[in-house]
Amino acid sequence: MANRTVKDAHSIHGTNPQYLVEKIIRTRIYDSRYWKEECFALTAELLVDKAMALRSIGGVYGGNIKPTPFLCLVLKMLQIQPEKDIIIEFIKQDEFKYVRALGAFYLRIVYGSLDCYKYLEPLLNDYRKLRLMDRSGQYQLSHMDEFIDSLLREERICDVILPRMQKRWVHEANNELEGRVSLLDDDLDDLESESDDEEPLTPPPRPTRDMIEPSRTAPRDERHGRGHSPLRRSPGRDTRNEREREKRHRSRSRSRDRDRGMERDRGMERDHGMERNRGADRDRGTDRDRGSDRDRGMDRDRLMDRDRGMDRDRGMDRDRGMDRERMMDRDRGMDRDRGMDRDRGMDRDRQMERERKRHRSRSRERRHRSRSRSPGHHTHHRERMRGEKDRDHRHGDRDKDRGDRDHGRERNRDRDRDRDRSDRKEKHHRSGRSKRDNVSTMSREDLEIAEANALRAQLGLPPLRP
Repeated sequence: MANRTVKDAHSIHGTNPQYLVEKIIRTRIYDSRYWKEECFALTAELLVDKAMALRSIGGVYGGNIKPTPFLCLVLKMLQIQPEKDIIIEFIKQDEFKYVRALGAFYLRIVYGSLDCYKYLEPLLNDYRKLRLMDRSGQYQLSHMDEFIDSLLREERICDVILPRMQKRWVHEANNELEGRVSLLDDDLDDLESESDDEEPLTPPPRPTRDMIEPSRTAPRDERHGRGHSPLRRSPGRDTRNEREREKRHRSRSRSRDRDRGMERDRGMERDHGMERNRGADRDRGTDRDRGSDRDRGMDRDRLMDRDRGMDRDRGMDRDRGMDRERMMDRDRGMDRDRGMDRDRGMDRDRQMERERKRHRSRSRERRHRSRSRSPGHHTHHRERMRGEKDRDHRHGDRDKDRGDRDHGRERNRDRDRDRDRSDRKEKHHRSGRSKRDNVSTMSREDLEIAEANALRAQLGLPPLRP
């Protein structure tokens, strides 16, 4: 909450004012001790006291990128966004030079080129010394006019990238600014006037008679032309001519310097245009690379989807094979159980037959013993043997009927299982034929679902789709 921009702040250059400072430097400022202790809950009124306490300017310093108090206050001004009148008062006051530097730096970052030229160019006449902290944490000597000139010309000051400015001659061509008049022009005029006043007006020395050759003694009119002696020439006229010639030369040099400045500005504009065109070409190349990367990503996604589909098909085939093997194993288990039941029934029948034979052999031995013991009862014994034979015969018939019934049940159960298996196979063939008939109209997903439903129907499970 303490690092958030105020709600009623306006966007600067189309973005949040705090975003004009780079993120890594902004994060270092938020983590610094000066920001947490001195810049917490600052307002535009309290900011003046903190600006008056500044003792240097600078950006970040040290190996771990520590921000200076000057940069912390700049970010705080971007956060609370004070009014323009306050910034102008910062610039116009003459007592505290670091307050003026802070206001000038904030004005250069936030406002347009016209305001920068209007309010910062007068500060070029301020020659006071400033302490500048470099990246190693050492103080360097600078001046106010150097700092303002760097704000108007450089692209990065105090580790902050400055917004681009319109050239001055463009504003002059649009009649938004007047031509800049340097104070050195008045000084040069004063120096010229002083030099003219101090120039001696003594005439040149007259030649003596000894120096005049006899052969060259000609009339005065012939030597000097119609009586105009060089000694009669006015020295004031010569000084005026010299002054006018110097003024013409100065004006010509000014116009030449102005033309050179305009040529240089046009060259810089042309260079910026070429750089902008290169940036546009680079952006187009970047977009083309992104498009090719996107196409490659789409192809890779298609290949991955096809591989997933093939893996899914293999998985479904493997599941179908496993289900078929389970059904075969279950059928084998059922056949084995039937064989074991049949073997158990046959063993039980054999055991019962052995028991009957053993019982008959015992009864026969008893009859034989009784016959040998009491021959008078032969008739009774015969009748009893006949009754036992009839009873054994009835028991045998009953056991045979029971065995036949058991075998009939087994045969009926086997017949029902075979019928169910044939019904399942026929249903599977019918579903396979119907799927082959509808394969042209069904999609791949519907076909997979139909096959899965057929397998689930064989297993007695509900279908995937109702």
